[in-house]
Amino acid sequence: MPTMTRDRRRWAALAVLLVAEAMNLLDATIVQVAGPAIHAELPGPAADVPWFSAAYTLPFAVFLITGGRLGDIFGRAKVFKLGVAGFVLASLACAAAPDAGLLIAARAVQGAAAALIIPQTIGLIRARFDGGELAKALGTIGPVMGLSAVTGPLLGALLTQAISWRAVFLVNVPLGLAVLLAARLLREDRAATRPRLDLAGTVLVVAGTGLLVYPLIDPAGTNWALLAAGAVLLAGFGFQQRRAAAPLVEPSLFAHRGFPAALAGSLLFFAVMTGLMQVVPMHLQLGLGADVRTAGLTLLPLSAGLAVSSAVAGAWLVPKFGARVMFAGLALLLSGILAMQAGGAGAYPWALALCGLGMGTFTVPFFTAALHQVRPHETGSAAGLLNAVQQLGGTLGVALLGGLYLGTGSATAAFGAGAALAVAAASAVVPLTTRRGAPDLSSRRGR
Repeated sequence: MPTMTRDRRRWAALAVLLVAEAMNLLDATIVQVAGPAIHAELPGPAADVPWFSAAYTLPFAVFLITGGRLGDIFGRAKVFKLGVAGFVLASLACAAAPDAGLLIAARAVQGAAAALIIPQTIGLIRARFDGGELAKALGTIGPVMGLSAVTGPLLGALLTQAISWRAVFLVNVPLGLAVLLAARLLREDRAATRPRLDLAGTVLVVAGTGLLVYPLIDPAGTNWALLAAGAVLLAGFGFQQRRAAAPLVEPSLFAHRGFPAALAGSLLFFAVMTGLMQVVPMHLQLGLGADVRTAGLTLLPLSAGLAVSSAVAGAWLVPKFGARVMFAGLALLLSGILAMQAGGAGAYPWALALCGLGMGTFTVPFFTAALHQVRPHETGSAAGLLNAVQQLGGTLGVALLGGLYLGTGSATAAFGAGAALAVAAASAVVPLTTRRGAPDLSSRRGR
């Protein structure tokens, strides 16, 4: 019986972490469809509308790597709780905002708080699980992330239409309070040797990431000078990390091809996934005249497909076939994109279901394989970097696919770019499945 009690506590702790993951991703996407309603009640320039979302994603992307290192230093459970508390308070401020300026400021605080929460998840899971159960626990992250990101626009549409746009932010409050109340289930975890915070590296990565991401989400258009400056600073960050006594990013993560391949695959996959979720509702509303609820409901087949395939992949496909399942997922995703491109809006329901099946089939083996060989002292760096690249990929997807749609007035070009990115993602993750470096994802290993 004591063993059963410990098992229940471990899986309950995992549920706490997954709710926090879901809360962040819901908030990152839920405002996308509520933006016009917010603008109608809080008058201001039309340029404010994109910043209702961008004010969240920019600080989130900028502080992710630093947030991961803070967990290494002060304890991941402690930093996690601090981030959740800040997120709840910022959500209340968003819901009560009397004007657009204060709403944008509160959204920025939300994004910074999320950057404290998300990098701690992987380390806290590793503190509670090992062996075959660790792979199973890590495999739950991808489906939750994907499903939450897809559900966000739908929930945003329903809450905005049925109640008010303020309910979009208030939904975080009970979720956040529940996480804080259940956080006692989390076991404290930190790096065995307490590192120091690399201040020079922190300044370089914050400034470089900010200059790289800001032009991509700036509604005024892409500023190539800022992009170039961001790239230069991030290159300087890479050189500085090689010489730093306590680097933000552990150099040992790049000793083998697996983790760099995971970063490239994450960048490309989330560019496709986030870009599609931006273009489809945009095309339905701007191009076909659908209302906000119809646009949100259109993504429902994608959500259903993702949920079903995630469960099947985790319970049967990955234990039986291992990391190679990723390619089957990307093939399904590519088939769905091509079907939308060829069949138009009439093909959206079943084509999006096909995309969802592909997303779920890909994410379960991908996250398990990407984190399989990460050692305890590398956890904070790996989590922060993987999440930062994922966020950058989503931003690139919105900028590229959304920009192509707005520039051409047709979804065909955007879907074509998404198909090309899906093919590139398949090439990028090859090192994760090569015989030499491929992890054993079979459930039999832990038995």
